[in-house]
Amino acid sequence: MRQELAETIALQALGWLAANEDLMPLFLGATGSSGGDLRAQAGDPAFLVSVLDFLANNDDWIIGFCDAEGLAYDAPMRARQALPGGGDVHWT
Repeated sequence: MRQELAETIALQALGWLAANEDLMPLFLGATGSSGGDLRAQAGDPAFLVSVLDFLANNDDWIIGFCDAEGLAYDAPMRARQALPGGGDVHWT
């Protein structure tokens, strides 16, 4: 996947989160971000990786996002891997 498409998918995910009244507060709490931070960081690939990482915490979130956007269920993780630093997974 090309980086441009990966960024588009991550931005779609951010938009999906922003429209979700239940998940958006969880995302803001998990990242320590504010609404203003979201707008300022939306173009930062590292921030976009964090959006995709957040979605990956719950299969239902991935399914909901992908169903809403008409994407394959593996698209968010393929997008994550295509973003700079997205291929480096550190679970510890």
